[in-house]
Amino acid sequence: MERVVLLVLCVAPLGRCYSSGGVTESCEGMRPQHSGLSPQTAPPPFTVTTDHVSYRPGDQVKVEIRAPASTPFIGFLLQAREVGGRAPVGSFALTTGGAQLLACSQRPLTWRSEASEVMKPIQFHASFVQNFRTFWVDVTSPSMNSTHNYSGGSTPPPTPQTTTTYRPAPPVGSITSAACGVTKLCFSQPASCDPAANSKCYFMSAVALSPTAAAVRYEMTGPSDGYVSFGFSDDQMMGSDDIYICGVGGDGAVRLQRSFSTGRTTPRAIPLGNVSDVRASLLDGVISCSFTSRNIVSTQRTTGFNNTYYLLFAHGPNSNGQIQFHTGTFISSDKVDVSRPRIVSKAGWPHIIKAHGALMLTAWMTLGSLGMMVARYLKRLTKRQKLCGKDVWFLVHVAVMSVAIAATAIAFILSFSYAKAWSGGAHPVLGCLVLILSFLQLLLAVLRCGPQHPRRFLFNWFHALNGMCIKVLAVAAIFTGLQLIDSSLDKWLMRVMGGLVGWDALGFILLEVLLKWRLNSADVLGSKLTTVDVVLVVLFFLGNLTFLVTLLVGIGKA
Repeated sequence: MERVVLLVLCVAPLGRCYSSGGVTESCEGMRPQHSGLSPQTAPPPFTVTTDHVSYRPGDQVKVEIRAPASTPFIGFLLQAREVGGRAPVGSFALTTGGAQLLACSQRPLTWRSEASEVMKPIQFHASFVQNFRTFWVDVTSPSMNSTHNYSGGSTPPPTPQTTTTYRPAPPVGSITSAACGVTKLCFSQPASCDPAANSKCYFMSAVALSPTAAAVRYEMTGPSDGYVSFGFSDDQMMGSDDIYICGVGGDGAVRLQRSFSTGRTTPRAIPLGNVSDVRASLLDGVISCSFTSRNIVSTQRTTGFNNTYYLLFAHGPNSNGQIQFHTGTFISSDKVDVSRPRIVSKAGWPHIIKAHGALMLTAWMTLGSLGMMVARYLKRLTKRQKLCGKDVWFLVHVAVMSVAIAATAIAFILSFSYAKAWSGGAHPVLGCLVLILSFLQLLLAVLRCGPQHPRRFLFNWFHALNGMCIKVLAVAAIFTGLQLIDSSLDKWLMRVMGGLVGWDALGFILLEVLLKWRLNSADVLGSKLTTVDVVLVVLFFLGNLTFLVTLLVGIGKA
């Protein structure tokens, strides 16, 4: 549940609310007068949005400020300023009793535009006070363009259209990397791929059509059954991002839309704004869009044409025209200015995420398999061999599986300490199930009844079935995790993982056949088959290590 405050303003405005009343000293710097304290530097949990993408003199624009239920605020200051300016403009009409007007700059703030006046893009700036020591300063809304930017004449120019007639995109081959680094900025996966030569790569480009980058021609293309998209961000985490999405609608047509991402929910659609010459198509499973945008990039924290931002690229499915959680994404290694031609390199995965993947892979594709084989197939080989009063096979099984569960817990902590939030998708769900069932397996093993108990068979069956469920869920979690980090066109990490699963299954099948055969054989033959068991386990382990090392190297290079 979110707290929402609505303000209605005339054209472009200024307002302010504090629990103790107006403080005019805060007008210019937007800082509450809390002596000796500095504003928060972490991304703000609050958002400021408008129901208009453009305005004309006299228009009323609804401004909405939002706070999550977990982070309420006790005061706020809200101003409207020209983009790049510091003086407040316009005036507010309040729609809530929980706010009051504050006269800044000691002058009236009613907007009265004349025909000869050049009206500039407007942006709303807000500061939020959570408590005396915790406050955020200068949280910004997306910019709002004027539809009357003219400097004379009796007839104002026409209002820019907010709906666009879509034309078929040029053939995929015409979107090319030929001028990358020379006249246009390019960002792709794999690096330096050419969509004209390989339509299966993901690619976006930007060409500034003027020295000030007031108009930029964008292209994006990639294989997808739902959408491809790119966005601008102040950091390398999704959230507070200005995004353009090229997606298949419910009617099967490909359309361009603009959204703003909060990072934790489906991006919120916003008006397309000053966008023209849109071309969109879907050909042989490849979605392509090209368009010219005169919109100012806005992440609510920074706004402008020539500011630098991280580039995000994401693709995934949709449902009846509604985009779903992305199945693949890549991010630029540093901030870029779209007006400067260059080839942008993508950032690698953080080491903490790579460690998470390596631990889960080792825990359930090597240690887990070995622990299950020892308990199932090598029990007879080590019978009557004891250590510390316990069967050797049992001690090996307990040690190996305990390490696997500990590695799973550490991997879980690493991933959530990095993300600090639920990121969505199947992968975290599967990982949570693996962790829960692993601890349940450990708890019931500690509380198990004795071998001679009449209901011991219930524990034996549950222990075996739960172990099999953990194994299956772990394999699915690893596949979905590798899918997120495998950026190669041929998905070779996924292929190697498939080979490891096949090798794993083959080892279990052969050992199961030998177990059944030994149970039905004479003692002499049974003893020979036991030797075969040992040989098979050794071969299985060597092959398993080969696949494991290959995958770990691939994760390290991802």
